[in-house]
Amino acid sequence: MASRLYLLRHAKAGWALPGMRDFDRPLDPSGVADAETTGVAMRARDYVPDLTLCSNAARARQTLEGIAGNADTGKVLFFDDLYREDAAGYLKIIRENGCLGSILVIGHNPMMEDLAMAVASDGEEEACATMHAGFPTSGLAVIRFDEGLCEAAPGKGFLEAFITPAEA
Repeated sequence: MASRLYLLRHAKAGWALPGMRDFDRPLDPSGVADAETTGVAMRARDYVPDLTLCSNAARARQTLEGIAGNADTGKVLFFDDLYREDAAGYLKIIRENGCLGSILVIGHNPMMEDLAMAVASDGEEEACATMHAGFPTSGLAVIRFDEGLCEAAPGKGFLEAFITPAEA
């Protein structure tokens, strides 16, 4: 059973105000617009996850709102661990929730970039070149697996597309 993993780095956030935790930083106006643009691009390409795993950080939740206002996000689960885990922790959470056809993960860098690079050992040339240039805010990696995501592992994915708001 083929499956898709959508890895979305949260949209651009503002700087933390004095006394504000990093966890609570909101999106800035360009981040709000980029999240909406990414949602429109997902709908246009028929990228519809069965499940969305979202960091509980304010900027990730607001990114989800921008996506959900423009595209279907399936069932949504929130995880504090997507704020603090490394790429291996992200993969563990995906595998634990991965017996579905597709999952969207909304999280943070460097975890997103590290995970995308680890699982997608091959891919479309242009998508790979874009991703290898850096994983910008609102960047979306679309990775196909031949098996279900509960079997996702390093080197098993194929990068089908890498979308940024500038190219959406």
